[in-house]
Amino acid sequence: MMLSEEETGNARATLNELHVEHRDLNLIIEHLVSTPLPEQDQLLIHRLKKRKLLLKDKIYQLERSLVPDIPA
Repeated sequence: MMLSEEETGNARATLNELHVEHRDLNLIIEHLVSTPLPEQDQLLIHRLKKRKLLLKDKIYQLERSLVPDIPA
C-alpha cells in the first residue's frame, strides 16, 4: 500500500519524534543505572526499558511502512 505524500511526511515526523524519545530514554536509563539507587527506582528503570522497547517496535513498524515493497 502506497502512502500519500502527506502521510509519508507525517510518518517521517512521527518517526523523528520516536527516535528522539528513544534516545532520551536511553540517556536517562544509562544515568539511572550508573547512579546508586533505592530499590523502588529499579521498578522505574524497568518501566523505562519497557517503554524504550515499545518505541523501538513502533520505529521499526513506521520504517517498514515508509519503505516500498520490492517485488521478488
